[in-house]
Amino acid sequence: MKKATSSVEDFEPPSTCREPGSGIITSGDRKQGHNELRYRQHAKTINIRGIHSQPKFRLSHHTTSFIKQFFPEITRNQWNDWHWQLSNRITSLKDLIRIIDLSEDETLAITDQDDNLPIAVTPYYLSLLNRTEPLQPLRRTVIPVTAERLHTAGEAEDPLGEEDDSPVPGLVHRYPDRVLFLVTSFCSTYCRYCTRSRVVGHSGSNVFNISHLDGAIDYIEKNPSIRDVLLSGGDPLTLSDERLEWLLSRLRRIPHVEMLRIGTKAPVVLPQRITPSLTRMLKRYHPLWMSIHFTHPDELTPETAQACERLSDVGIPLGSQTVLLKGINDDVDVIRLLVHGLLQLRVRPYYLYQCDPIVGSAHFRTPVEEGLKIIKGLRGHTSGYAVPTYVIDAPGGGGKVPLLPDYLAGRDGDDLILKNYEDRFYRYPDPVKNPSVFIPSEGTNPGYDQLCPL
Repeated sequence: MKKATSSVEDFEPPSTCREPGSGIITSGDRKQGHNELRYRQHAKTINIRGIHSQPKFRLSHHTTSFIKQFFPEITRNQWNDWHWQLSNRITSLKDLIRIIDLSEDETLAITDQDDNLPIAVTPYYLSLLNRTEPLQPLRRTVIPVTAERLHTAGEAEDPLGEEDDSPVPGLVHRYPDRVLFLVTSFCSTYCRYCTRSRVVGHSGSNVFNISHLDGAIDYIEKNPSIRDVLLSGGDPLTLSDERLEWLLSRLRRIPHVEMLRIGTKAPVVLPQRITPSLTRMLKRYHPLWMSIHFTHPDELTPETAQACERLSDVGIPLGSQTVLLKGINDDVDVIRLLVHGLLQLRVRPYYLYQCDPIVGSAHFRTPVEEGLKIIKGLRGHTSGYAVPTYVIDAPGGGGKVPLLPDYLAGRDGDDLILKNYEDRFYRYPDPVKNPSVFIPSEGTNPGYDQLCPL
């Protein structure tokens, strides 16, 4: 096992898939309790809490080896330049097979893309993929497979009905006091389960020009009920500092806009984007919050840790939004590793999303019961801060609907019957005039003789 060290330079990410016992988390290791021990070793190795904001980006030994093997002509400074990362995204079969041993299914899917979501992966994120294992979680999230062509009942190109709630181009006004502001259709890396795959990544689909941005800002100015604006897309952090500051400054001048949020995956797939100049600029527009799209513990690298550190150090509260994906993170041990690691990065687990029914997503979607099992496996078994809210974004524009295991078992007279994380039952005094309003839930109450006293 690799000896624990205080230097992030000695970290080798779990995507290298070492053999069990090496101290590296492997995607296939799901033995009860073993993942947690391995995570502690993993956390010590990358020294998450020891990474502080520095003028230069750090490189793990794994990243350094990857550069030497596949990009020997570039310098360290080039690799750490987010513009270089964007300019050198892997977007074609020719470029991909130079680095990844593609399966026949992956090759077929990439060859016959048609109008589907294109492939694009930053060199940094590609370095985290297992070269030979198509079922590696991170690889499955960004490399197409032919299952994307399968269309099943209930799927739609715009499953959340965002276009129906769009009063002006680029703006979704679904909730009374907040809006979703789509500021770009560009991402540095395209997730295969993207809910906006109808828009992002396609030539001619970028409606987010200056006139549309002005129109959306004008709408916000004229609606004083809007107190919260979420910048999304695409990925807002793929905009230049100047364009992003233009947007933030315009919005911050609106008196009734109390808070600004940015939804992004850049710290995960393009951590080089989180530069000191960016964080200095963002700091000027507080209160500013950021939601980061994390998927799997393999993403918790020294580079991502440093990016989150920089954002936190300028006072930006960070939350994670994770999509529940079949065969990728639909396991309580995997999610526990992720949320524990996120807390060490000062990122609060916020939402666990049921995968939206976009066209061609059946191979990613899990039964809702699996999500409830994960929440039940976290609640009471770890810190409350580590437990995200499990939600379904209701198709057709119904908004986010939170789902919880059944903790309210029923009522017995003036007492509520509660079920805790150990499936033990307790009474809570809650007098009502009509005790018959609630009755114990059928099939969940074990009988009052098994109730624990107050």
